[in-house]
Amino acid sequence: MNSHLRRILIILVHVALWTIAMLTAVVLRFETVPEFLYPALPQALALLIALRIGAFFMHGLFHGLWRYAGLPELRNLIRATTTSTIVFVGAGTMFSGVRLPRSVYVGEWLVAILLMGGIRFIIRMVRERRQPLNPLAVRTLIVGAGDQGESLLRDVQRSADGKWEVVGFLDDDRTKQGALVREVRVLGPADEATLRRVVEQRGVRLVVLAIPRVAGGRIRQILAVCRLLGVQTKTVPSIGHRMTGVEFSAIREVSIEDLLRRDPVQLDVAQVASFVANRTLLVTGAGGSIGSELVRQALWFKPKRLVLYDRAENSLFYIERELASSAPNTEIVVAVGDISDRARLEQVLRRHRPNVVLHTAAYKHVPTMEHNVCEAVKNNVFGTLTVADVAHATGVEAFVMISTDKAVNPTSVMGASKRVAEMVIHSRNAHSEMRHVAVRFGNVLGSAGSVVPLFREQISRGGPVTVTHPDMRRYFMTIPEAAQLVLQAAALATGGELFVLDMGEPVKIVDLARDLIELSGLRPDVDIQIQFSGLRPGEKLFEELLLRGEAYDKTPHEKIMVGHIHSPPIDALKIALASLQNAAEAGDEARARRCLAALVPEAQLSGVTDAEPAPSGRLLEAPIMNST
Repeated sequence: MNSHLRRILIILVHVALWTIAMLTAVVLRFETVPEFLYPALPQALALLIALRIGAFFMHGLFHGLWRYAGLPELRNLIRATTTSTIVFVGAGTMFSGVRLPRSVYVGEWLVAILLMGGIRFIIRMVRERRQPLNPLAVRTLIVGAGDQGESLLRDVQRSADGKWEVVGFLDDDRTKQGALVREVRVLGPADEATLRRVVEQRGVRLVVLAIPRVAGGRIRQILAVCRLLGVQTKTVPSIGHRMTGVEFSAIREVSIEDLLRRDPVQLDVAQVASFVANRTLLVTGAGGSIGSELVRQALWFKPKRLVLYDRAENSLFYIERELASSAPNTEIVVAVGDISDRARLEQVLRRHRPNVVLHTAAYKHVPTMEHNVCEAVKNNVFGTLTVADVAHATGVEAFVMISTDKAVNPTSVMGASKRVAEMVIHSRNAHSEMRHVAVRFGNVLGSAGSVVPLFREQISRGGPVTVTHPDMRRYFMTIPEAAQLVLQAAALATGGELFVLDMGEPVKIVDLARDLIELSGLRPDVDIQIQFSGLRPGEKLFEELLLRGEAYDKTPHEKIMVGHIHSPPIDALKIALASLQNAAEAGDEARARRCLAALVPEAQLSGVTDAEPAPSGRLLEAPIMNST
């Protein structure tokens, strides 16, 4: 049946239901249709039907599929019926010359809603009737009887293939225990004893965690019990990867991000929207892990234009392709270029005139940069300075630099170079109308080249998994969490701040390795060996988020602090930067290390015995650094 014939049939069904509703209301009031209504009733009914058809078209009620009818359609149905009834009451007397009793109007309204709503939900119930049990169906237990658990169950009950059979729910909420969710019982709390009992008594083969907001420690406990019972465990997609409900076929394996999960980030949406919406943002390093996620998160707030700047054309190609269909109202501009290329930066920024620059481009691998000191300095320090200079010159309103916890009491060239970049950004703020801001945080789970992908690769090869030291600890957060907090911090900024993100408690790297091995279905030190390789050049056991003596204040956001950092006087900084630039451009790594040590007194860099004295040579050519 084509759509036009189907719609005509639907309208005719509604006309019949409205006629029945009117006659039912009259009979309920008079016990029969009185003779004095014979002339007027057909006219009144014709008027009512005309009004109803118009109201239902306006609310889209002739276009929906009844088998998917839900609360939104019921609300629209009530609105359309109420609106047409109110108009009918006002116009009915003039049109028919007869004023019906108020009870008829009310009765017709009520019966019409019951009939129209009832037929929709009867059709839906018939469609969702329980399928015959499949003896090969996977007996499934859902942990979490909230919205996500109900959504999963609904998808199973709609499924025609019967691959899964949900035998019950577990939920720690006492008010839900014993209740029925779509005819499936909540069997008790998700503790070890109940989980073991239900799995054994009901032959459960799959446990699905539908608790997307619970802390990682709780997931770890449930996962440990399921491993002991030999039951497969999966989870729903994370909040950042879904819009509404969850299809059962979309559940995924439990990941390390789930085990380290913290409370979801609560953004001040209005504040971030005012910072991003209908504006132009430029992201350096847009093809990288943090840069690409910043672009994805920014799209939620509907910027006018996003300029993706990176020298890695392959990365830009993939992120542009990903975003092409998800941002119909945002212009996506791909600009290939290096952050040290001033001419290219000027060309891009003058053409697109960004309001905000989010600077994520940097060299970040600690051991690699220990052997490439001058490149780390040229990119992380002077590349940052170049981007900030061009941004200032082209009228950018805010420049946000991504920093790292490795900049705190650095023992590496990479950390020291990022610390110098923080100093530069902090010092420049007083001499520019552009707001200069730095955001400091720790490791990001799953970012390119980070420890998690490395461990996964080693596990896939059969091991061993190499950990540098049994006591090494690091702060971790997920990529979406980091990107969201960067946007929030940027929106909070007034200029000159060093924002420090709350990273929670540090995680032992060896525990992370064990978790990843177990998530792969293997046993640490039995199936996969863990070996300790020793600290690499520039690494330290513990990372910090604030320097000794650095104070910090709270911000309106509970996960963002603002640090008060100390930078050298502007003139001394200019001279020291000039010396550092001379060393980097000359390829003199030993002198570059000494210059970094002079700029960052708390640094403990290998191979440096005496810091480079402040030179009296030429000043760095950076007009904004001038003190006048």
